[in-house]
Amino acid sequence: MTITVARRPGADPLVFEVEVAEGVDATRHRVALRVADFARLAGGATPERMVEAAFQFLLEREPKESILVSFDVSVIARYFPEFERELPRYLKG
Repeated sequence: MTITVARRPGADPLVFEVEVAEGVDATRHRVALRVADFARLAGGATPERMVEAAFQFLLEREPKESILVSFDVSVIARYFPEFERELPRYLKG
C-alpha cells in the first residue's frame, strides 16, 4: 500500500491531499491539520510525515475505503482514543 501526501497552499490549518493506493485501486482524501496540533504532536516530524503517520495508524484499524474523504486530524482521537498516545510509534517508522 502506498500513501502519497501533497500539501496545499495555506497557513492554518495546513491542508493536504492524500492518496492511498493499493494496486490500481486508490482512495483520495483531503486532510486538515491545525498548526497547534502539529506543534503538539509531530515530535520533530514534518507536517507531511505526520499526516502519513496518521494514515498508517488508521490503515491498521480500518480499510482505506472506510477513512473519511475529508477530515481534520484532530477527529481521529474521537474514533480512536489511543491515537495521540500511539502516534510517536508511527512517526518513527
